[in-house]
Amino acid sequence: RLGSVVAYLTSAKFLLYLGHALSTWGDRMWHFAVSVFLVELYGNSLLLTAVYGLVVAGSVLLLGALIGDWVDKNSRLKVAQTSLIVQNASVILCGIILMVIFLFKTQLLTLYHGWLLTMCYILVITIANIANLASTATAITIQRDWIVVVAGEDRSKLADMNATIRRIDQLTNILAPMAVGQIMTFGSPMIGCGFISGWNLMSVCVEYLLLWKVYQKTPSLALKSAKVEESELKQLNVKKESDMKPAEGVQLIVEKDVSGFEPQQEKEVGCAARIAEPFVTFRDGWVAYYNQPVFLAGMGLAFLYMTVLGFDCITTGYAYTQGLSGSMLSLLMGASAITGIMGTVAFTWLRRKCGLVRTGLISGLAQLACLILCVISVFMPGSPLDLTVSPFADISARLFKNEPLATMASPEPERVFATGMPNLLNGSTTPANSDPEMSPEPVPLVSVSLLFAGVIAARVGLWSFDLTVTQLLQENVVESERGIINGVQNSMNYLLDLLHFIMVILAPNPEAFGLLVLISVSFVAMGHIMYFRFAQKTLGKQLFVCRTPDPKAAPDSSPPGNTSTV
Repeated sequence: RLGSVVAYLTSAKFLLYLGHALSTWGDRMWHFAVSVFLVELYGNSLLLTAVYGLVVAGSVLLLGALIGDWVDKNSRLKVAQTSLIVQNASVILCGIILMVIFLFKTQLLTLYHGWLLTMCYILVITIANIANLASTATAITIQRDWIVVVAGEDRSKLADMNATIRRIDQLTNILAPMAVGQIMTFGSPMIGCGFISGWNLMSVCVEYLLLWKVYQKTPSLALKSAKVEESELKQLNVKKESDMKPAEGVQLIVEKDVSGFEPQQEKEVGCAARIAEPFVTFRDGWVAYYNQPVFLAGMGLAFLYMTVLGFDCITTGYAYTQGLSGSMLSLLMGASAITGIMGTVAFTWLRRKCGLVRTGLISGLAQLACLILCVISVFMPGSPLDLTVSPFADISARLFKNEPLATMASPEPERVFATGMPNLLNGSTTPANSDPEMSPEPVPLVSVSLLFAGVIAARVGLWSFDLTVTQLLQENVVESERGIINGVQNSMNYLLDLLHFIMVILAPNPEAFGLLVLISVSFVAMGHIMYFRFAQKTLGKQLFVCRTPDPKAAPDSSPPGNTSTV
C-alpha cells in the first residue's frame, strides 16, 4: 500500500496536478491583487480596473488564435517553459513597479503635471496584460494538450483529470485571494506587492522542475515535434486510419517550419507577406474553429461568459449596495466554491451514466432551472430596478474633465466611479453619493437573497457543462490543431466577456442591474440552445435515451456527415 501511494505521488498525473495548483495559486493571487492595487492607486475608483479588464479581454480576443498557432508550431516543453517564464517574470516586474509607485506616488504626482504617474499606470496595465497572455498560453498547452497526452486514450481517466483540475481551480479561487487579502489587510499594499513578487520568484523554479519531471515521465509528450505518434494525430473516438495521412501531415508541417531558413524562398515571400501572416493565421484559425464538429458546443460555452451572474467585482459591488456585508459575501463565495466542486463530481457521475453529450444537456437544464430564481429576484421586494434613472450622469461628470488620469486620482478619495458602488477597500457598505450621517432605511434582502441563491445553485450545472465542452474539444480536435482551436475558443470567451463589460458600462447604476440580470439569463439560454442543436445533430433520435455507455466504445454516436465521433 505504501508503494502504491509513493507511485501515485511520483506519477506524471499527480505532478501535473501539483504544478497546476502552484500556477493557479499564483495566478489567482495576482488577478485579485492587481485589481485592488489599481483601485487603491486611483483614489478608490474602479476606472483603472475597468480599463485593465477591457485591455485583457481585447488582447486575448485579437491574439488568441496567434497564441494557439504558436503553441501548435513549437514543441510542448518549449511552449510550457517559455510561457511559464514570461508569465512569472511579468508579474515580478509589475510587482516591483507597483511598489515604486506606492512609495513615491506623491512625488510622481508633481512631476510633469502628473503625466509621469499616468505613464506608470499604462506600464503596469501593459505588463499585467502580457502576464495574462502568457497565462493563456500556459492554460492552452497544459489543460488542453498535455493532459490529453498524459491520459492517453482512456476517456474516463481524461474526465477524472479534467474534474480534478477544476476542483483545484475552485479551491484556489477562494483560498488564494483570502491569503493575499489578509497580508494586504494586516500589512499594506506595498507588502502585498512584495509578497506576490517573491512568491512568483520561488514558484517559477518549482513549476519549471515539475514540468520537466512530467515531460520525462510521459515519453509521448516528446513526440509532437516529430509528429509521428499516430494516436495523437487522431481524435480519441475515431478509428485509426492508414499511416500515410499522418505522414503527409508531418511533411507539410516540417516544410512549413523550415521554409523560413531557405534564402531563396525568403526572398520570394517578401515583406508584405510577412506582415500579412498574422492576419492570415487569425483568419485561418477562426475558419478552422467554425468548421469543427463541436463548433456549436464551443459557442454555447462562450455565451455563458456574457453574464453578470458570477462572483466578480460587478456582482459583489451590487451586493454591497444592497446591504450585504463583506463577511457575508465571503461566506457566499465559499458556498459557490462548494457547489462548483459538486458540479465536477456530478460531471464524472453523469458522464458514466449517460454519456458525454447528454451530460451537457442535463447540466444546461440544471443551470437554467436555478437561474429562474435570479429572474424572480428582479421583481421581488428590495430590487432597485428602476429604468427611469439615467446611467450616464456620473460618467459624464467624471470623464469630461480636461485632466490627466493621475491628477483625477487625488481629489474625492471616497468617491467611486460611475455606479454609486461602495468603497470596497475599507469594507464600507454605505452607497456613494449618500450622506453617511443619515441612517437610510434598511433594504429588504428578499431580492438579493434569491439572486445569490440562484447564482450559487447554478454553479453545479455551470461547471459540469464547462467540463463537458472542455472534454468535447479535447476529444474531437486533432492534435495538430489543438492550440489554435482552443486559442480561438478563448477569444470567443473573452469576446462575450468584453460585451459583458460594455453592457455594465452602458448601464452601471444599481437601478439597472435587474435589466442586466434578465439579459444575462437570456444569453445563457441562447448558449444552451446552441448546445441542444449540437446534441441533436450528434445523437439524432437517441437524444433523450439515457444509457450506460460501453467503456470500450465511443460514448455517443457521431453526427451525420462528420468523420469524428463525440
